[in-house]
Amino acid sequence: MPIAIGIYGGFCIMMRYNRVVKKILVTGSIAYDVLLNYDGSFTDAIDPKDLEHLSVSFFSPHYAKHHGGTGANIAWNLRLLGTDPLLIGTVGHDGGSYIALLEERGIDTKQIEVLKDHVTATAIIGTDTAERQIAFFHPGADAHGHWPDLQDDRDDLSYAVVGPRNAKLMLQAMRWCRDAKVPCLFDPGQLVIGLSKDELLSSIRGSAGVIANAYEWSLLSEKIGASVDGVLKMAPFLIVTHGEAGLTIFAKKSATAVRACRPDHLVNPTGAGDALRAGLLTGLSAGWELPTAAMLGASLASFVVEQEGPLIDHVDIEEILQRAEATYGKALPAPPYI
Repeated sequence: MPIAIGIYGGFCIMMRYNRVVKKILVTGSIAYDVLLNYDGSFTDAIDPKDLEHLSVSFFSPHYAKHHGGTGANIAWNLRLLGTDPLLIGTVGHDGGSYIALLEERGIDTKQIEVLKDHVTATAIIGTDTAERQIAFFHPGADAHGHWPDLQDDRDDLSYAVVGPRNAKLMLQAMRWCRDAKVPCLFDPGQLVIGLSKDELLSSIRGSAGVIANAYEWSLLSEKIGASVDGVLKMAPFLIVTHGEAGLTIFAKKSATAVRACRPDHLVNPTGAGDALRAGLLTGLSAGWELPTAAMLGASLASFVVEQEGPLIDHVDIEEILQRAEATYGKALPAPPYI
């Protein structure tokens, strides 16, 4: 069967001529990450009985700045897996080099908006020795962004993910996916606190599934007044991630636990969740069962935590598949476009 071979920034991507390769729509933040490490436990400095007078400072001897943002991270990891993402987001006057980096890796950036009067979003993330994190996020240009015209892209899309960014644009993205009949993974992340109950409920109802980490899920559940069963009456599935403890997939008639893949060594967990989502989206767009897609994502995530910064420069697909097989005792199919 004839194949086409393309080289993007060191990646070798092979696609069959007779396969129509569709894109995954990714909308979320495009940001710079400032990473700080604290040699201790955040909980030691916080008295839960006196939160009204909370005033803490953590000495962070380690500082690093990286490219990040949930949207960019997911799109980057999709590209690592050979999937073709269409990234939507907004950057400021300092975002040109970031766009160039994304383009170098073969990511479609035509719908990234550049606002010259603002800076690119910035996340400041502190991590303690137990992998607890405290983060601050400045939205920058994204707070002033606009939803693009995607009329010419609709037929090229197989799946979508709406991740945390400007709340207004998240809601527009969910409505667009619903109207365009593009199955969409709703990933509210830290924006759970920025969306109203009605906005969260309408987004869940319009989604193909919901994903959140355990803490975000507790906030989401409380805010919408719904348990797992309540969410499953509105969406086909709910995925709750638990960091190094793996994740749980809740579907209409089942709950499936998928344990995490163990990394060779741990450096920083930032970006692991976005890698997990990229594996999920790759599998879902190819029609895989949810647990199988989650295993691919968990394996990729285990490589992300072995470095500092969320963007892996290079990954060997065979190593991802081998680590997954060693963890789960089954061979995963190769990502669909590799």
